[in-house]
Amino acid sequence: MDFVLQNIFIIAVAVVSGAMLMWPGFSRARGVNGVDTTGATQLVNHEQAVFVDIRPPVEYEKGHIAQARNVPVDDIETRASSLPKNKPLIVVCNNGRTAARAAAQFKAKGFEKVHTLNGGLIAWQQAGLPVTTR
Repeated sequence: MDFVLQNIFIIAVAVVSGAMLMWPGFSRARGVNGVDTTGATQLVNHEQAVFVDIRPPVEYEKGHIAQARNVPVDDIETRASSLPKNKPLIVVCNNGRTAARAAAQFKAKGFEKVHTLNGGLIAWQQAGLPVTTR
């Protein structure tokens, strides 16, 4: 017991880092694949994948991936039917954290090929890829 009390900070860091390492496995367990910016670009070029930006319209209008469709996470239930089911979807949020939950919703709606963009729009911009406000 003395060991735990004397090393509580080290134990806390170990627990938190372990949880962070396990987090990506949770989205894969639900049948959702994450792709990096290169993989996303290849999906668009080879399979005509569709970017689905799940951020609120205000954030979407400030900048988004060209050709991305804005379907806010709160509107997935009502607006998912506007998306093609015969093409892969790449779900995009700001930093990649919300996308897995939204991707699971799309899977539940019958979309077979659903991916999340690892790191979200931030990763897209850091890779030097274009963002538009149109």
